[in-house]
Amino acid sequence: MIHFLKKQWFFVGIAVVAALAFLAPGTGILVREYNILKIGIFLAFFTTGVTLDTSDVLRQLKDYKVLLAAVVSSLILFPFVTYIAANAFFRDQTDFIIGAIIIATVPVTIASGTVMTGIARGNIPLSLFICVLCNGVAIFTIPPMLNILVSVTEPINLPVLQMTGSLIVTILIPTIIGQLLQSRLRALAYRHKKKISIFNQCVVLLIIFNAVASSTTKLIAAGSDIVYAFIFVIILHNCFLLFNYRLAKAIKLDRPSVSAFTIHTSQKTLTVSYLVWSGYLAAAFPMALIPCIAYHLTQSICDTILAEQFRKRAGRSSEA
Repeated sequence: MIHFLKKQWFFVGIAVVAALAFLAPGTGILVREYNILKIGIFLAFFTTGVTLDTSDVLRQLKDYKVLLAAVVSSLILFPFVTYIAANAFFRDQTDFIIGAIIIATVPVTIASGTVMTGIARGNIPLSLFICVLCNGVAIFTIPPMLNILVSVTEPINLPVLQMTGSLIVTILIPTIIGQLLQSRLRALAYRHKKKISIFNQCVVLLIIFNAVASSTTKLIAAGSDIVYAFIFVIILHNCFLLFNYRLAKAIKLDRPSVSAFTIHTSQKTLTVSYLVWSGYLAAAFPMALIPCIAYHLTQSICDTILAEQFRKRAGRSSEA
């Protein structure tokens, strides 16, 4: 039992924080009042800047095909396909449609995509490159993309410039500060790499706790509709895994690079989804974060399984 808890603590943690949020939703006010979550998110991006090896990432810039494919797939194609699919699947469930659009427009994950690439024996520098590229570009694509897709679904005008500025302050600045202090802190960060990873996962748990605590009444009212949200994101994520796998093959990447591209380009970050939702859409669409949380859980499970399959395939190739 202890071994299971140690290995699956994150998924157990999701159940625990969700239960706590339902039992004591008022505690979510404390999280917001004392800016606990904002501080956690800032530190998460700061540690990313400290540990990010930009020299390896910059080497990947030589391959423009990967650069173009990653941006187009993750930040342009993904949002438009999701918009069409969500409107067809959810129909009158506007909150879920908006939530699907939010998760589709945000960039790839910062930590888990690279971790899973490592499990898959994939091209880690390429994974880091996709991470840096998509997160940098997304700061400028999220506001206009959301403004287009959300406005078509619901008559709402988002403050594009304000959103861009907010994303720069929340994501780019702490990452740059981390990069500037990298020479002094990198050795310390690598000694505590596992603890930093756990901290980043705890930030995700805090996001889930805050989202559930803020929406308990709506979640109870939604009832079985939540199941439809999970069915939708499971289909969506696996379709994009297949698409990105085929795309990686089409641009003739090698086996390690196919693994990295397939996994990381298909992932989406819950942290930025929360920032967008809580800052601009939570009041109008209180349940919109549910598809975002569902997508995060889905990619955590599906991509772990896929990474193991890639790893076994790599092992067979090395033995041949």
